[in-house]
Amino acid sequence: MLSRLRYIFRETFDSFRRNATLTIASIITAAISLLGVGLTFLSQHGFDNLLQRWEGGVEMIVFMQPGVTDDQLAFIETNLTANAEFIESYEYCNAQCSLDEAQRVLAGEPGILDLLTLDNIPTQFKAVPTDGTEVELLRLVSEAFSTGPGVREVAFAEDQITLISQLQGFFGFRLLLLSGFLLLAAVLLIWNTIRTAIFARRREIEVMKLVGATDWFIRIPFMLEGLLHGVIGGALASGGLWIWNSQWTSGVEAFPENSGFAALVITDGYDKQVMLIMLAIGALAGAIGSGIAASRFLDV
Repeated sequence: MLSRLRYIFRETFDSFRRNATLTIASIITAAISLLGVGLTFLSQHGFDNLLQRWEGGVEMIVFMQPGVTDDQLAFIETNLTANAEFIESYEYCNAQCSLDEAQRVLAGEPGILDLLTLDNIPTQFKAVPTDGTEVELLRLVSEAFSTGPGVREVAFAEDQITLISQLQGFFGFRLLLLSGFLLLAAVLLIWNTIRTAIFARRREIEVMKLVGATDWFIRIPFMLEGLLHGVIGGALASGGLWIWNSQWTSGVEAFPENSGFAALVITDGYDKQVMLIMLAIGALAGAIGSGIAASRFLDV
């Protein structure tokens, strides 16, 4: 058993050395394609952050002043209930709820986050309009609430949601399509690398088959080589993604406050999950590409 493992690893790394140029090319291609996949995931998560406060059909948010009294809250709640013709439902987000939301939406503005506490953060009523309510009518309702007691401001969703959704669809689809093509190119390059390695050793493989070696015994070193191509490419892409996210986070901190880009910063650990996904995709693509190549050309 130990001799077999020694043989597999020796053949794998010898193949790396013999096909160094193709190996480097396939690893770089895999890294670039996986980086594109990772950036697609991060951008989609960033847009989700931007849309978080408008989830569930929320189209109007009544922000209350910090330290609002119970009577003022009851007044707004009563008026929301009284406008059932236009407001289908509403939800009150208290100080802790608002602070949790701010931790995600304002992740790129640590200066503002440091100033927010449970005592000074505005609480909010999130309202969902009834079906068929016209935009202009809802806008009039929101303007009426803006003068209510204890109200800080009323945010209206239509313009923001439309713009963010358009940007999410535009970038998400095109980045994913580009990443798919690059990933396919990486698989084909790994496939070609393995095919070249098999072709270079065709005499040796023929002898091994004549003395009784199984196809799997011959195939495993090539599959391991392809898997390593994908894993190394995934590791390089993970490093690139970490650098990209760090640079983006630092860059957004220098933007003007309330620029709207803060929510596109990923600081909740999601980037680590994306790195693991990239490694898994790289390993899977490498193993599949090399496995197909080994099976296709094993009869040389």
